[in-house]
Amino acid sequence: MIEAMQTPHSPGRRQLMLGLLPLLAGVGAAQAQDERSALARIRASGALKVALYNAFPPFSSRSAQGAQGMQGLDVSLAQALARAMGLQLALLPFDADENMNDDLRNMVWKGHYLGYGPADVMLHVPVDKYFMQQNRQALIFAPYMREQVVLVRDRQRLPQVTGVADLKDMPLAAERGTSAASALIGHDNRLLSAQVHLYDDGVKAVQAVLQGQAAAAYVTRAQAESAIFQSQARPEQWEISEFPLTGVPAQGWLVGMAIKAGNEELGQALQQALQSLRGSGELLAIFKQHGLTLTAP
Repeated sequence: MIEAMQTPHSPGRRQLMLGLLPLLAGVGAAQAQDERSALARIRASGALKVALYNAFPPFSSRSAQGAQGMQGLDVSLAQALARAMGLQLALLPFDADENMNDDLRNMVWKGHYLGYGPADVMLHVPVDKYFMQQNRQALIFAPYMREQVVLVRDRQRLPQVTGVADLKDMPLAAERGTSAASALIGHDNRLLSAQVHLYDDGVKAVQAVLQGQAAAAYVTRAQAESAIFQSQARPEQWEISEFPLTGVPAQGWLVGMAIKAGNEELGQALQQALQSLRGSGELLAIFKQHGLTLTAP
């Protein structure tokens, strides 16, 4: 066998190995970092990255006065979770995509193709068995509230509502693109469709009732309570009641959080943090701070 000839300027094998050592060390460090649990990486960084919707009052929306430019119940909950875990908070606000499956992909288990995300955890995710089966790349858990669609009405204009017929000829409000709006518009062969005015969010729909532009709004309980709380309106004039229609879950739905599947240690830490907030009464205080009722999951 003829060995390759080395010139005075050619590196020997020892020199080649010495030159490769920093590169190999870098690869080893990257592999070690990848092998650390998600929770270990988060603790090393010192911050919990939480994904929240950009325009989703009363849970999260833009504000110059709020934490990192955001305000709402989920913002306050994110702050409390990070604090309970001994971490700083880093918010990742994002715009909703076509559906929540896309939101989970972008913000929980893969990241957006524009390079945004993923976060460590996303709040306000439906804890629903069918939805969970559709999104096995995410671990959905830890419900912290129950959402429910309700009818909020002006008692002076609608003293009593026992059924849809009582809403006939009355101006109504709902949030555009929601199942509540579809149910209200489509009920009984579109009996009420000409009366329903759609708003960008449910809080604005309730505000229309408070300002006399509508007699009733079909929205979530949180949206109704938030609008009344913010307006400081006389509570005795407004009635919030259950009003189940076809296509809307009568008992509502659970809302929790989501992390990337496989990060069970992080999930346990978040679950423990939520339990501590519930046990200490801080979770209840957060809901009261935003004028909302803490409904048991």
